[in-house]
Amino acid sequence: MRKQQSLTAIEASGSPEALAMRASITRKKFEWKRIKYDKSLYLMLLPVIVFYLLFKYSPMAGEIIAFKNYRFADGIVGSDWVGFKHFRMLFESTDFWRVFRNTLLLNVYSLAIGFPVPIVLALLLNEIRLEGFKRLIQNLLYIPHFISWAVLGGILITMLSPSTGVINLILQHVFGMKPIYFMASSSWWPVAYTASSIWREAGWGTILYLAAMSAIDTQLYEAAKIDGANKLRQTWHITLPGIRSTIAILLILRMGSMMDVGLEQTLSLQNDSVLDVADVISTYVFRVGLQNMNYSYTTALGLFQSLISLILVVGVNRSIRLFGERGLW
Repeated sequence: MRKQQSLTAIEASGSPEALAMRASITRKKFEWKRIKYDKSLYLMLLPVIVFYLLFKYSPMAGEIIAFKNYRFADGIVGSDWVGFKHFRMLFESTDFWRVFRNTLLLNVYSLAIGFPVPIVLALLLNEIRLEGFKRLIQNLLYIPHFISWAVLGGILITMLSPSTGVINLILQHVFGMKPIYFMASSSWWPVAYTASSIWREAGWGTILYLAAMSAIDTQLYEAAKIDGANKLRQTWHITLPGIRSTIAILLILRMGSMMDVGLEQTLSLQNDSVLDVADVISTYVFRVGLQNMNYSYTTALGLFQSLISLILVVGVNRSIRLFGERGLW
């Protein structure tokens, strides 16, 4: 009661503070009414929030073992503090710099070659006017995304086999070339890895670009046709600017995974002959951290990996904003 009387007295004074207070109260009431009106939507959002809290944010507390000599018997709390010992070991290890280089190079290949492919595919699919043929092509492009790497890896290894692989048979009988050991060559393995990534994900990546293209005003194309612009000009001056914001957002998200290479894909394709180029951070963590139970060392590696990814995302997001796009934030 006293609080209400004080608020009434402040409002009667007509001061800016009173008006701001009244506006704040009105805004809070309006927001609360919106929440009550959309309570079913918020209830649907609740499982997602719980998922991220349990499996994304709560495990971050375990990063503390990067600064401890973690022993399973002692637990996280009981293990001794060692400071930056594991980070020093990390930066002094030649194996770390080898897997760091391999991870970065494979991601650079995938970014330089694989990132534009879904854009090109979406541009081509957008020009197909026969709906039945367009759906058929889309389904054929989407199917590899739903197949596990254990299966796709076996298919790829069989296709690239030096004795019975279809690729080597074509090279041998059509071009007269000797068989190439794609999966056992340090030069060819990164090519096969990048090609397999494009094969599996390029079709699925076209979905967002096609959705962005569908939002472009068709009157722009009609006006361009009247002005005499051909398909190439329409694509360059209308379609690409229309999906530029989508490209920017996906580029930022892609940069967040520049220090990450899929464990399942790499394990399916790598072998002892190409470990000098195929051993990456994820396989190194699996081998040293899980199999050798060196948890503190690999946690320090994961923390360093996350820090680099954060720097890349923030830097690219800032660069995108300097070019006039919205960015993630």
